[in-house]
Amino acid sequence: MKQNIVHIALVVKDYDDAIDFYVKKLNFELIEDTYQPEQDKRWVVVAPPNSHGTAVLLAKASKPEQHDFIGNQTGGRVFIFLNTDDFWRDYKRMKSIGIHFVREPQEQDYGTVAVFEDLYGNLWDLLQLNPNHPMAKR
Repeated sequence: MKQNIVHIALVVKDYDDAIDFYVKKLNFELIEDTYQPEQDKRWVVVAPPNSHGTAVLLAKASKPEQHDFIGNQTGGRVFIFLNTDDFWRDYKRMKSIGIHFVREPQEQDYGTVAVFEDLYGNLWDLLQLNPNHPMAKR
């Protein structure tokens, strides 16, 4: 049996602002942006460059209770872990364009990591896993 997680939903306030942040600032690729008239919403999917794993579905909040979770989908914990092949290249570029890091880089047993906020305040790990880490081999 083979299974994989294809998308994770990230609740956003505005599709275009979210696309702008993820595509222009994080250099993600816009995989799909399709209007769904029967639900009056868009199906917007972005993914890190050259990624073949899980993509992010940018899901615009459509109910009042969903608005409460924009920027705080995990109650203040890191939500998404963005692994890179060159931590320092990406960290320096992100800092230079104003991405806010709430935890500066640290060397850990598993690799190099720093925590940044997306445009709504969700926390992300930027990390480069050590070659011997189980997920680095996948």
